[in-house]
Amino acid sequence: MRRVFDKPVAILLSPATRKMISMLRPSAAVLLLASATRKMISLLRPSSAVLLLASAIFLAGCQGAGGGKKLVIFHAGSLSVPVRELSDAFMKENPGVTVLTEAAGSLHSARKITDLGRTCDIMLSADHFVISSMLIPEYASWNIRFATNEIVIAYRRESAYSSIFREDNWADILLKEDVIIGRADPDADPCGYRTVFAARLAEEYYGRPGLADSLLGKDTEYIRPKEVDLVALISSGVIDYMFQYRSVAVQHGFPFLELPAEINLSSPEMTEHYTGVSYMIPGEEPGMRTEVHGDYISYSGTVLDRAPQKELAMSFFEFMLSEDGRQIFRECGQYPLTPAVADDPDAVPSSLRKFIAAGSEQ
Repeated sequence: MRRVFDKPVAILLSPATRKMISMLRPSAAVLLLASATRKMISLLRPSSAVLLLASAIFLAGCQGAGGGKKLVIFHAGSLSVPVRELSDAFMKENPGVTVLTEAAGSLHSARKITDLGRTCDIMLSADHFVISSMLIPEYASWNIRFATNEIVIAYRRESAYSSIFREDNWADILLKEDVIIGRADPDADPCGYRTVFAARLAEEYYGRPGLADSLLGKDTEYIRPKEVDLVALISSGVIDYMFQYRSVAVQHGFPFLELPAEINLSSPEMTEHYTGVSYMIPGEEPGMRTEVHGDYISYSGTVLDRAPQKELAMSFFEFMLSEDGRQIFRECGQYPLTPAVADDPDAVPSSLRKFIAAGSEQ
């Protein structure tokens, strides 16, 4: 049975109990856990009780009807829509397979593997830097960039000043006292530190010293762990504007302002220009920081070396890089990289090399 319990929860259930649960139907598993752990939960701290219940529900869901293969994917929040569409199409072509997906900020997704010992088959990140710096070589051997994106400013049509919001005045409008802006957390999510990059590139582009600090210092109470968390805030009118990926704005039907290529991190040809800005993200040890430099936005992925369903994971990855997979990304407002780009082409499995640009690390 695949380990589905976090370590703090696993110690609360005996091996015999876990084995018995794994053999039950999902509904029976939930009933047994509810009965067996009701008294235990009453003795736990609230946070531990919630974690135990969540793991029990996840376990029952993992059993699935028919006991077929389960493919587990950790992915960036901004990939939620395309990953759902890819998963549905893959399961339709592979009866008996269940794809289990878990969205979080890319940095947090990687730390589930490195710090929490969580198991997954595939990791899909909003920034190739995350996999290259945090998972390779200990947890994975290769890293393929498969899609791009760009930073935009999304809003509602009812947002303050939206009728006059343009490329030549967006910064002034965002800095107005009666306008509220939101952004992702740069310590948890690539969209967050890319927003920092965009603000600093805008300061340079417009020749306005102090612009980045003014933008980044405003409305900090509306910073959220990942960019998709901002969708609810803007939909409900809590905030007026958000720094966001173009794909997320398209998927949710928000109007958005496109920024110049010198600012929006969309162009591989401007990589050298983008590298002039940087941000210090949390490092591997408490209190440590690691510098990440600006780059064109590139989503990347890998199959973990110890993936429980490695063969199935490779099949999913092939589907994602195929023309059918690329079309799903297009329909979700995201640009596939065609051909895909490998950080180390020699390390890429042979079945995936036909999708990779010859001899290229961009």
